[in-house]
Amino acid sequence: MTAGAVGSGLRAVYRYLREVSGDTAYDRYCEHRRRARPGEPVPTRREFQRQRARRLEESPQSRCC
Repeated sequence: MTAGAVGSGLRAVYRYLREVSGDTAYDRYCEHRRRARPGEPVPTRREFQRQRARRLEESPQSRCC
């Protein structure tokens, strides 16, 4: 296996783990926010996490089957 193939595989695993863990949610939110509300400031990652946690607490959703 070449170093390029190993690096490519590791990047794919990293992207997958970020997606599964929810770490990409902020990135997607920022993209959406910039398109939907140009010119308005985008909340920081910390503010986003607080808003997200508050939303989840106010309207819990079942994660079961």
